[in-house]
Amino acid sequence: MANGTVEARMLDLIEEVCDDEVIREERDIDLFEAGLLDSMAAIELLVGIESEFGVVIAPTAVEREEMNSVNKIIHQVEIRVQG
Repeated sequence: MANGTVEARMLDLIEEVCDDEVIREERDIDLFEAGLLDSMAAIELLVGIESEFGVVIAPTAVEREEMNSVNKIIHQVEIRVQG
Protein backbone atom coordinates (compact mmCIF):
# COMPACT_ATOMS: atom_id res chain seq x y z
CA MET A 1 0.00 0.00 0.00
CA ALA A 2 1.45 3.37 -0.99
CA ASN A 3 2.37 5.76 1.82
CA GLY A 4 0.25 8.51 0.25
CA THR A 5 -2.77 6.24 0.44
CA VAL A 6 -2.12 5.45 4.11
CA GLU A 7 -1.62 9.15 4.83
CA ALA A 8 -4.84 10.24 3.08
CA ARG A 9 -6.93 7.52 4.74
CA MET A 10 -5.39 8.26 8.14
CA LEU A 11 -6.11 11.98 7.79
CA ASP A 12 -9.75 11.16 7.11
CA LEU A 13 -9.90 8.80 10.09
CA ILE A 14 -8.17 11.17 12.51
CA GLU A 15 -10.37 14.06 11.38
CA GLU A 16 -13.46 11.93 11.95
CA VAL A 17 -12.35 10.86 15.44
CA CYS A 18 -11.17 14.34 16.48
CA ASP A 19 -14.15 15.99 14.79
CA ASP A 20 -11.99 18.90 13.65
CA GLU A 21 -10.40 19.60 10.28
CA VAL A 22 -7.59 21.56 11.98
CA ILE A 23 -5.71 18.25 12.18
CA ARG A 24 -4.92 18.60 8.46
CA GLU A 25 -3.15 21.93 9.00
CA GLU A 26 -1.64 21.45 12.47
CA ARG A 27 -0.12 18.02 12.02
CA ASP A 28 2.50 18.33 14.76
CA ILE A 29 0.37 19.65 17.62
CA ASP A 30 -0.16 17.41 20.62
CA LEU A 31 -3.72 16.21 20.07
CA PHE A 32 -4.19 15.40 23.75
CA GLU A 33 -2.98 18.80 24.98
CA ALA A 34 -5.11 20.56 22.35
CA GLY A 35 -8.17 18.69 23.62
CA LEU A 36 -8.75 17.01 20.25
CA LEU A 37 -8.08 13.51 21.55
CA ASP A 38 -8.81 11.88 24.90
CA SER A 39 -8.43 8.30 26.09
CA MET A 40 -11.80 7.20 24.72
CA ALA A 41 -11.16 8.86 21.35
CA ALA A 42 -7.70 7.25 21.27
CA ILE A 43 -9.29 3.81 21.64
CA GLU A 44 -11.80 4.70 18.92
CA LEU A 45 -8.86 5.68 16.71
CA LEU A 46 -7.04 2.39 17.38
CA VAL A 47 -10.19 0.44 16.54
CA GLY A 48 -10.54 2.48 13.33
CA ILE A 49 -6.93 1.78 12.39
CA GLU A 50 -7.48 -1.94 12.89
CA SER A 51 -10.67 -1.87 10.86
CA GLU A 52 -9.23 0.26 8.04
CA PHE A 53 -5.76 -1.25 7.72
CA GLY A 54 -5.87 -4.58 9.56
CA VAL A 55 -3.14 -3.22 11.84
CA VAL A 56 -3.40 -3.85 15.56
CA ILE A 57 -1.76 -1.29 17.81
CA ALA A 58 -2.35 -2.22 21.42
CA PRO A 59 -2.64 0.79 23.75
CA THR A 60 0.21 -0.69 25.78
CA ALA A 61 2.43 -1.23 22.71
CA VAL A 62 3.28 2.44 22.20
CA GLU A 63 3.90 5.37 24.49
CA ARG A 64 1.47 8.27 24.30
CA GLU A 65 4.35 10.46 23.10
CA GLU A 66 4.68 8.17 20.06
CA MET A 67 1.07 8.77 19.00
CA ASN A 68 0.17 12.25 20.20
CA SER A 69 0.28 14.08 16.86
CA VAL A 70 -1.12 13.42 13.41
CA ASN A 71 2.32 12.86 11.89
CA LYS A 72 3.33 10.43 14.65
CA ILE A 73 0.11 8.44 14.32
CA ILE A 74 0.53 8.19 10.55
CA HIS A 75 4.14 7.07 11.04
CA GLN A 76 3.12 4.32 13.48
CA VAL A 77 0.54 3.00 11.01
CA GLU A 78 2.90 3.21 8.02
CA ILE A 79 5.65 1.19 9.70
CA ARG A 80 3.16 -1.52 10.63
CA VAL A 81 1.48 -1.62 7.20
CA GLN A 82 4.86 -1.93 5.47
CA GLY A 83 6.29 -4.33 8.04
